[in-house]
Amino acid sequence: MTGSPEAWVREALELQRRDLVPEAIAAYQRVLARWPGLAECWYNLAVLQRRALRLDDALSSYQRALDAGVSRPEEVHLNRSVIYTDHLRQHAAAERELQLALSLNPAYTPALLNLGNLYEDLGRREAAAQIYAAILARDPRCYEALARCANVVVGAPDPQLLARLRAALAMPTASAAERASLGFALGRLLDAGGDYAAAFAAYCAANDASRAAAAPSGVRYDRDRHHAFIDRIIATGTPPATARVTPEARPRPIFICGMFRSGSTLAEQLIARCPGVVAGGELDVIPRLVTGELKPYPESLATLTGGRLETIAAHYRSALRHVAPDATYVIDKRPDNFLYLGLVKRLFPNARIVHTTRDPLDNCLSVFFLHLDQRMSYALDLLDTGHYYVEYRRLMAHWRTQFGADIFDLDYDALVRDPAPVLERLGAFLGLDWGARAPEPAATDRAVKTASVWQVREPLYRRSSGRARHYAEQLRPLASYLAAALPPQSAG
Repeated sequence: MTGSPEAWVREALELQRRDLVPEAIAAYQRVLARWPGLAECWYNLAVLQRRALRLDDALSSYQRALDAGVSRPEEVHLNRSVIYTDHLRQHAAAERELQLALSLNPAYTPALLNLGNLYEDLGRREAAAQIYAAILARDPRCYEALARCANVVVGAPDPQLLARLRAALAMPTASAAERASLGFALGRLLDAGGDYAAAFAAYCAANDASRAAAAPSGVRYDRDRHHAFIDRIIATGTPPATARVTPEARPRPIFICGMFRSGSTLAEQLIARCPGVVAGGELDVIPRLVTGELKPYPESLATLTGGRLETIAAHYRSALRHVAPDATYVIDKRPDNFLYLGLVKRLFPNARIVHTTRDPLDNCLSVFFLHLDQRMSYALDLLDTGHYYVEYRRLMAHWRTQFGADIFDLDYDALVRDPAPVLERLGAFLGLDWGARAPEPAATDRAVKTASVWQVREPLYRRSSGRARHYAEQLRPLASYLAAALPPQSAG
């Protein structure tokens, strides 16, 4: 290449555009070795390193971008805060980065929204509400802030807030994504106020808007394709583990899986009350592996050598150490890891798996009422959610034939009805000692990054158990489908 950086940068940009992450990282590193003052290249390198989960490198490259005078430095601080909060669980550092972004640009709405969200994760409801109110005072048409403001409301809904949400939903300037956020917030308030018919209609409209927001790139749930995927997992079987087992290596993983909205956050917070156990949240390491270097999955399992398994296990443990370097156990509560238990047990043959379960109708309804990532397209339609639920139950029945002794079925409804005996059995299964008194979930000192951020901070309650009874008419088609598709004792 020539002695000027333009051609070198074009090559790196093209590799980045083609989503060739390792190659693009190497290209940017070649550029910056010769021209270290190119701030935007440091920024692009940091973006790629974050995608590759090279988190320390990404933080360093973002700092080099700042040092070199990158344009929009507030965006760099925002991105650094995301690494600290989402990956490293260093919430004080994340808050510091957001405050730095706001010191550069006090009106930077993405940083304000993220700061409010961080305060929600930390249980600081009033601080979060103040942030959202400040955004709305400056920009009344920031619909995302309005939706989040509604989501931190406690108690009966304020009629003025309901009217404001409805007015925003009627605005032609509201995007599909904004209508989705507003609609889910409206549904939540109407449900809390006991207006169940209106709540259900709001949630249906919110899911429609969420689907529209994903178009045209969004993929609708394909029942036949997902059924075939579960067939392939079952047919592949689980080859015997060939990785060298090192049970003394720490941190050790505890896996919590099941359907979303089945009580996994509550289970995690209770288990994390035991000394030496840290809540890791919904880690994405295994799903990233499956959709990346282990494609096509599950067929790739058959070709994994012992050495490759050990490398993957070491990478996974490194991710756990990022969360809690001194912990004995770190909990991975990514619910849809139930799809990958064959891989989990090859990587960690001694792993214990807590499988959270819940009444099928309650579970499917709660998924439909949750603003999930549109890539989980089954959640946008109740009968699609029912189909996904049936396939999940079919796969879990298969895993029990493979690893039954290492799977604990944690029934959410039994837990909230009579927690002591359930927790006693769970502690014995995990080999953990809670001491003389069973734990309480009020985790005000811990960050919680799920839709259950507020519920899990309350004492155990039964309000969500049997929730489907309020929507019996709307759920009639789903109830009929589940009754026909599930064994009689499981249909709910």
